[in-house]
Amino acid sequence: MSRPELQAPPEIYYGDTEAKKYTNNSRIQQVQADMTYRALELLNLPPDEPAFLLDIGCGSGLSGEILDQEGYIWVGVDVAPSMLEVALEREVEGDLFLQDIGQGFGFRPGSFDGAISVSVLQWLLNAETSHPTSSPPHRLTRFFTTLHSALKNPSRAVFQFYPSSDDQIQLITSIAQKAGFGGGIVVDYPNSNKAKKIFLCLFVGSGGSTQQIPKGLEGDEELDAKVRFEQRRHREQRRMKGKRKPGRDRDWILKKKELYRKRGKEDVPRDSKFTGRKRKPVF
Repeated sequence: MSRPELQAPPEIYYGDTEAKKYTNNSRIQQVQADMTYRALELLNLPPDEPAFLLDIGCGSGLSGEILDQEGYIWVGVDVAPSMLEVALEREVEGDLFLQDIGQGFGFRPGSFDGAISVSVLQWLLNAETSHPTSSPPHRLTRFFTTLHSALKNPSRAVFQFYPSSDDQIQLITSIAQKAGFGGGIVVDYPNSNKAKKIFLCLFVGSGGSTQQIPKGLEGDEELDAKVRFEQRRHREQRRMKGKRKPGRDRDWILKKKELYRKRGKEDVPRDSKFTGRKRKPVF
């Protein structure tokens, strides 16, 4: 079967049907979660500190859910309207933007503490028209140059992607370096055709060109996945220990209503003095 990025542009390939099919697929959900956790590990953010992250190619918000669970505030960009519509239906917490990343970003310089991207970067490697601005080198240059500007100094950006050749990897890394990034390629499970995953780990500032690139994972992928799952579970238990689980009180409801209004959602109930009050049991 042909790779998705060779069949149609992402905004067309991920129409209403494909967007919902992708989001509801349990295997895709698990793979997306695993790769998001791995991207966060490579991002190497300071523990127990808030961070403002950019999710590039956020789709329907599967990665965003992991960012929420880890306590991060995030903004997501995607070129497929149907994917963003599903994200809105799922009530994801991040702010969403319809954006062709090949045209570059317009964020204020130094806005983000880091960026992640899962299964997206390869979509920039195909020219959709014969115009020079549609060529992969041009789009990659716009993408990496404006991303570099949008990230704080120091920070990192981590991309999991599916290149089809070593030439594509070389093209991507060379253009990222010309845009000012340090870093390089991290390969997990390089000897496994099934489990092999490729990440581009980029550094901004503070000796980015001399920072050591993280090592890829090796060994038994299934056993390693179980160990890493337990580590994440224990970390989450420690993080939540002593914290009261947030309830749907008045402030929470008002915040959600305001978010819906900003996003243009219709039929949002009006606020009242009864908003968020618990109902008394009726016997």
